[in-house]
Amino acid sequence: MTWFEALILGLVQGLTEFLPVSSSGHLEIGKVLLNVEVKENLTFTVLVHFATVLSTITVFFQDIKKLTMGLLAFKWNEETKYVSRILVSMVPVLVVGVFFREDVESLFSGNLVLVGSALLVTATLLISTQLVKPGTKKIPFLDAFLMGIAQAIATIPGISRSGATISTGLLLKNGRSEVARFSFLMVLLPIIGAAFLDILSISPSTAGGGIPTGSLIIGFVAAFLSGYLACTWMINLVKKGNLYWFAIYCAIVGIVSILFA
Repeated sequence: MTWFEALILGLVQGLTEFLPVSSSGHLEIGKVLLNVEVKENLTFTVLVHFATVLSTITVFFQDIKKLTMGLLAFKWNEETKYVSRILVSMVPVLVVGVFFREDVESLFSGNLVLVGSALLVTATLLISTQLVKPGTKKIPFLDAFLMGIAQAIATIPGISRSGATISTGLLLKNGRSEVARFSFLMVLLPIIGAAFLDILSISPSTAGGGIPTGSLIIGFVAAFLSGYLACTWMINLVKKGNLYWFAIYCAIVGIVSILFA
């Protein structure tokens, strides 16, 4: 992998991780277009995912700090309740990760028909949010679990995690700001957990995956900076309800991917 390919894939990961256009789907498309072998990119994939986690922590540092302080009070306060809802939302993706990990991994094979079809599903979800009036709820436990199911389904490349969770939260009449915040915070532990499992599967002899150190660094920095900008931008977009342009984009890319395949 050259430094330029690492730069492009890092930017794609950072931007699409938070924008509702599916980072996994775009990485699959990028690997096909750049002719980069999927099996050689485990180390790179772990790094760019970690970069996006770090960008999320940076954006929500004050929120995470407040939640941590609330937990350390060892009381059933608002912070403890919020973290509990996040843990509930993690149950579906945990089940998928434990029992269906190999099945999910088999989907990441450069199948552009699958990716394109899934992007059309993402487009449909995003359009649906424009057809309902915004609510004001603060995400009860049941809604957190349903958003968790959406996150689990979004392990399919092409179905946007943020698009699926945000759409589900909005369709359930939760407040826009609350949905945006919860959607980004609920993904932190699952991504960290998945990255940890990937690290364990990397043997010392192939730790670099054949990728130059410079390319790994460039990919990491590109993913972090683009992720930070995309996360901040997405929060404002959800608050304003301007998601239909992403629906159009996903539909176009989905159709093109299917035709290209």
